[in-house]
Amino acid sequence: MKLSKIYDFVVKEGIAADPRGKDAISKNLAGVKKEYEALKEKDKTLFDKEKLANPYADTRILNGDPATEVKKVLLGVDIEVGEVLLADRLRQAGKKIDLVLSHHPEGSAYANFYEVMGMQADILNKFGVPINIAEGMLKDRMREVERRIMPANHTRAVDAAKLLGIPVMCCHTPADNHVVTYLQKLFDSRKPDTVGEILDILKEIPEYREGIKINAGPKILFGDPKNRTGKIFVDMTGGTEGPKDIFEKLETAGVGTIVAMHVGEEHFKNVQKGHINVVIAGHIQSDNLGLNLLLDKLLKEEKLELIECSGFKRIAR
Repeated sequence: MKLSKIYDFVVKEGIAADPRGKDAISKNLAGVKKEYEALKEKDKTLFDKEKLANPYADTRILNGDPATEVKKVLLGVDIEVGEVLLADRLRQAGKKIDLVLSHHPEGSAYANFYEVMGMQADILNKFGVPINIAEGMLKDRMREVERRIMPANHTRAVDAAKLLGIPVMCCHTPADNHVVTYLQKLFDSRKPDTVGEILDILKEIPEYREGIKINAGPKILFGDPKNRTGKIFVDMTGGTEGPKDIFEKLETAGVGTIVAMHVGEEHFKNVQKGHINVVIAGHIQSDNLGLNLLLDKLLKEEKLELIECSGFKRIAR
């Protein structure tokens, strides 16, 4: 399978699993096209043309010829310099690594991954937060994340891959879209009555069972197992955590329980001010679930040999 085909496939399937729906994404892409066409010719040369077809700034081919034939992939949740060197060492040991695939963004995809956070406004709106409030609160949070990323030396892993001649790609939001859609449909179907029942359902899922074995399994962060769930909001896509003070708005909108990958300390302090239950499914295990659901589709297209590393474990369905 060519590298370009893998890239195009994950973007296409990421769109198909996007909780916003295809109409919202089409509007987004149309807006990007309009923005591009309004640029002066000298500015068009600097524009990232991938944005015209790919709505996920955190998913890119970072190094290598798109025409590269890929048979063996080193796949990890995080790919940094150490994992690139691991790929080279495996090559020396006789395992021909054709591609290093990271879930979390690196290089240019990390430098502006905060752009995908904009999708959270439409998701929050679907759960009852007025769009003007969602967009306003999210803009401040996106600027904060942008400021945090600006000083980062984000090209290190990609630079190492270039020196060693190793193709690298990252696939973030398309995989996260799969886990959020899968879990939201699961809870909507099973209709757990209590927070404890949410935990029980998560423990049935192989990736989260694996997490329990390594002390990284699901936990109730805020609330009691006997608490009623109310409306359940699975919050696991859109780059990173959204506005720190969104919980009051969600509570007003009728959300009773949030199921998330993780919650930062400042977010945790704010959620304690209200009455929303929070279940943490687990960051890396949720990333595993999203990747595995996406890989189930990809591997139906063509066989690829996967070598697991950096927190990833392949579980097929």
